[in-house]
Amino acid sequence: MDRVPVTESLIRLSEDPRFWARLRSDDADALDHAPLRAVFPVTGGYALVLDVDPVTGEQSLGLRQPASSEPVQLGWTVPGRPHPAALRWHELDLCARLIALEDPTLPHPGLVVALLSAYAPARAEDDEQAIAAMREVAYRSLRRDVTPPPPCLPEQTPLPLFAAESWWPQPPVPSPHVLDEATIAAYAAPASGGPEVRADSRFPHEGLADLMRLAAGKLSRVPHDGMYSGTRPLARHIADTGDLRPVTDLLGALTEAGCDHPTVLDALSEPLVPLEACWMVETLAGAVPGTLLRRHV
Repeated sequence: MDRVPVTESLIRLSEDPRFWARLRSDDADALDHAPLRAVFPVTGGYALVLDVDPVTGEQSLGLRQPASSEPVQLGWTVPGRPHPAALRWHELDLCARLIALEDPTLPHPGLVVALLSAYAPARAEDDEQAIAAMREVAYRSLRRDVTPPPPCLPEQTPLPLFAAESWWPQPPVPSPHVLDEATIAAYAAPASGGPEVRADSRFPHEGLADLMRLAAGKLSRVPHDGMYSGTRPLARHIADTGDLRPVTDLLGALTEAGCDHPTVLDALSEPLVPLEACWMVETLAGAVPGTLLRRHV
């Protein structure tokens, strides 16, 4: 029951800038697409469930609990309204880390954080700069398949006078990134705090608390896994010093230990994205989430 893959329709929608605009603004164009459900299994039969109607932009975030097929609502919103503060940032970050370790197609802090971070606005005790940086990396990590244009070349070598590129212009190639830099900057800005739905008596406090307990326990056991335990001292050294240069050595040590987990290896591979490397080093070191990341924001 835990393994429910992200649908192909969600993957395709996530590659459309209009989808992200629709989720945020009531002025954006409606998308002619059936309602969809994104299920993100975390652990112990718990999952975060996001229901989205691309036509209206209506969203509902729920918590699916063990032995239950339908989620209990955590929060609901429509475009133009602030998202409810259904999650704390550390709760979303913890869940997103475990989701990434279980599903190589959802690396942290990619699609999960991009879709759900609005439900976890920064609070006074949070590091707003670190959260904004994580949101920025999440939106920037969204990618789409771009078919290279056919070569635009003359049938034979042109005379030197006509050899300039201006005579044979190549068609523009769309960026593989879904959102441009200006849009990413706007989306990554700290989310305004919406209604505090956790005060509602119907909010599933016990279920969410149980999920967080199980998730924290599972994440803390990762560095002691046989495949990772031998690399923990090096990961701990990187986490303690804040120096990411030995990440290449950590990657080599993991490979030699037989690690073939795409999420683990990709987070530590070139071209290195510091925030992606930080969460993985913290995980392998057994460090408190965010301790290394804050040094590189």
